[in-house]
Amino acid sequence: MTDIPTIQHYIDGKAAAGTSTRTAPVYNPATGKVAKNVLLASTADLDAAVAVAQAAYPAWRDTSQARRQTIMYNFRELLNARKGDLADILTAEHGKVTSDALGEIIRGLEVVEFALGMPHLTKGEYSENVSTGVDVYSIRQSLGVVGIISPFNFPAMVPLWYFPIAIAAGNTVVLKPSEKDPSASNWLAELFTEAGLPNGVLNVVHGDKEAVDALLVNPDVQAISFVGSTPIARYIYETAAKNGKRVQSLGGAKNHMLVLPDADLELTADAAVNAGFGSAGERCMAISVIVAVEPVADELIAKIAERVKGLTVGDGTRGCDMGPLITQVHRDKVAGYIDIAQADGADVVIDGRDITVDGDADGFWLGPTLFDKVSVDSAVYLDEIFGPVLSIVRVASYQAGLDLINASQYGNGTAIFTNDGGAARRFQNEVQVGMVGINVPIPVPVAYHSFGGWKNSLFGDAKAYGPAGVNFYTREKAVTSRWPDPSHGGINLGFPQNN
Repeated sequence: MTDIPTIQHYIDGKAAAGTSTRTAPVYNPATGKVAKNVLLASTADLDAAVAVAQAAYPAWRDTSQARRQTIMYNFRELLNARKGDLADILTAEHGKVTSDALGEIIRGLEVVEFALGMPHLTKGEYSENVSTGVDVYSIRQSLGVVGIISPFNFPAMVPLWYFPIAIAAGNTVVLKPSEKDPSASNWLAELFTEAGLPNGVLNVVHGDKEAVDALLVNPDVQAISFVGSTPIARYIYETAAKNGKRVQSLGGAKNHMLVLPDADLELTADAAVNAGFGSAGERCMAISVIVAVEPVADELIAKIAERVKGLTVGDGTRGCDMGPLITQVHRDKVAGYIDIAQADGADVVIDGRDITVDGDADGFWLGPTLFDKVSVDSAVYLDEIFGPVLSIVRVASYQAGLDLINASQYGNGTAIFTNDGGAARRFQNEVQVGMVGINVPIPVPVAYHSFGGWKNSLFGDAKAYGPAGVNFYTREKAVTSRWPDPSHGGINLGFPQNN
């Protein structure tokens, strides 16, 4: 029998075992079998990684921006060239199909490319002669060691939302990925080392709550970035803030798609299927509720059902449309909402348990599931299900749909499908949600804008990547200066160079 490999931490530029012997299984969701084990760090292991990052910080902080950008560019080129290898890792440990895995990596690459502009993004301002002979200017400087806690559903993209900006700004990083699919983080860190990143600047520590709590309270960690469910996001925010840290804490979602009677229903049906069932619904920006303004519901449901019939569910390496869920426990939890929907009086239009799978029978399978006439009092409507479950709620008017969306505790993403520009403009102004799509079902902003929701989808006010990310990983310093007569620097006719 072949021994199951154990994934180690990645600290100070190399694999590290740490002191803890606790492990957790890492499954291949398409087979249901344990493929690897992963070490679970102790508090001492986490603190040791922070100490390494703290020791590496002064030299990295003082490394010229030109040198930092060269390393970042090298990393970008290596990642782009080898993204297929990383996609294979994502498919094996998360289960998403290869095309979806590649899409995730490409969206992460956008943030790497954004970070290449850090010298421009961190430029300060200058005011000359504010008083006689006195100038005032501002500069942006790094924080120190920052911690990143990333979720299972995007094991490459979410870390890439954070550490390229943090590192390009001069910080060092301790990354704690999900223990459910941890290999991608090690792969990225090793690639960054190959690109020339000094040892200790990017460290990966695997673990569970013990490692997370250690990261939240370690006094040498200056900031925490997190994406995950709302209860955990609230805990992360409150604990880290109480310990004096900056916090980016992005929580859960229940994203609504408002469909007006004038919408192009062919486009809408395509978008609903793509946004509801892509990545098996394990996206915080997935559409999970269609708010249909009558009389469109029946026709739209028929078009969605027709499209679902053509989808294949199975092993992501086989060219299927949708893969498995991340674990058996999660699959069973999501499937349980089918019984809840029936008990609460909803119509089960498509039951995801009734599928033929192109894959191992022991995989964590659940096919696309569609409910109609869902009560807004049902757990099916209220809970973040995080699976391939799409609910239809019927309303009589635009205003009724808007009120329903605004009453939700979540405010991550939303979309409106309509051909009425006035209605779309009114919606983007009135809806109480952080990211809005107009005939776009998954309105994730590009890298040079920022990602984040409202209400219980974001704790604090720090969004991810874009300008918000630059501000989060740097702090401003204002300098007031007065100098005597200028000195002479000597003669040098050579072309000036950046070093």
